[in-house]
Amino acid sequence: MQETATYLRCSDPSCGATLEARANPIRCVRCGSLLDVIVPPPRIDVQALRDLWLERRRSRDPSDLSGVWRFREFLPSYPAADVVTLHEGNTPLLDAPRSAKRAHVRRLLFKHLGWNPTGSFKDAGMTVGMTEAKHSGASRVACASTGNTAASMAAYAARAGLSARAYLPKGAVSVAKLAQALDYGAEIVEVQGNFDSALQRLTAEPSRDEYFLNSLNPFRLEGQKIAMWELLEQLDWHAPDYVVVPGGNLGNVSAFGKAFDELGGAGLLGKPPRLVVVQAAGANPFARLWRSGKSALEPLDDPQTAATAIRIGAPASWKKALRALRFTNGFVTDVGEGAIADAKAAIGREGIGCEPASATTLAAIEQLTKSGEIEHEATVVAILTGHALKDPDFIIRQHAASGDGSWNRQ
Repeated sequence: MQETATYLRCSDPSCGATLEARANPIRCVRCGSLLDVIVPPPRIDVQALRDLWLERRRSRDPSDLSGVWRFREFLPSYPAADVVTLHEGNTPLLDAPRSAKRAHVRRLLFKHLGWNPTGSFKDAGMTVGMTEAKHSGASRVACASTGNTAASMAAYAARAGLSARAYLPKGAVSVAKLAQALDYGAEIVEVQGNFDSALQRLTAEPSRDEYFLNSLNPFRLEGQKIAMWELLEQLDWHAPDYVVVPGGNLGNVSAFGKAFDELGGAGLLGKPPRLVVVQAAGANPFARLWRSGKSALEPLDDPQTAATAIRIGAPASWKKALRALRFTNGFVTDVGEGAIADAKAAIGREGIGCEPASATTLAAIEQLTKSGEIEHEATVVAILTGHALKDPDFIIRQHAASGDGSWNRQ
């Protein structure tokens, strides 16, 4: 990979402090805000870049087989031997005509990030985060998680030959996700309370020998942003009107906003899609902030939703997410538990499937077309963040309780 002058910059524009990329801090040493990785754009014209990325799909090089590293001109540069990859990315963009009809929108497509190696979008970020950890000489990585981050981190740590420790809220993680993390060799630390308690436990007393891999780590978001490169390539570089994203810790929307900024700056995108963030009504601190117009987020002490992947009361990346929404003229909404369950069943009947948090997208699109906030003639891309098998217990409970004849128990 060609070497670039990558550096870190404070995400608060009123501060703007810069640091060396390999300093490995999580927050700005001057003001305490989160950091951005800044990669200077490549000096190559737009068509040549598009042709290069397509040509790499014919390559057998491990970096070219990754749907993240294939677009490496917009990523930090590493020696090939340090790149930790499981051929992540390369996720499908699926037309969903029945869901489009249900939501009364002209065209609806699902970008299914749950088709990544460990079944969630986390892999796209983890390949870059773990590569940075390996490159910086870390021996152990750590995260707090509702399940998906732990599973992804454990798999990529095993691939890199590093040990992994995951802090999980006790009794609040899907057994499927817990099993993944254990299978890949992670040490599990169960914490009383919710995800926010687990994150506080990890960050309150950081260990010098642990490299932190939650989405506060700016290198994680560098990998996650690349999903928008892949999306636009799949749409022949014609942007949709809306991109709808589940909102938990808000790393994804932060990453996508950064992606659209960089894509526009490189001449690869004109007007960006409007980003729409969806939260569950019982775990909606960002939606409350948006509706209130206040300048600071007020955490929820006890967030509640069956969509466990977004059961987060104090999202760390809310300032970055707010920046992304302002840049794209986006907005935030929330949806109830019944709407999430109904939307998840509808996505399943498309033959696609997803975990409950992902289904918030379809539930929100239905709600927003009814209110007129999304036009019926719009092209909408909904981001599905996790595979259906991430939370099979939810599916069993829903069908056992539905009485719709789908499960005939004799």
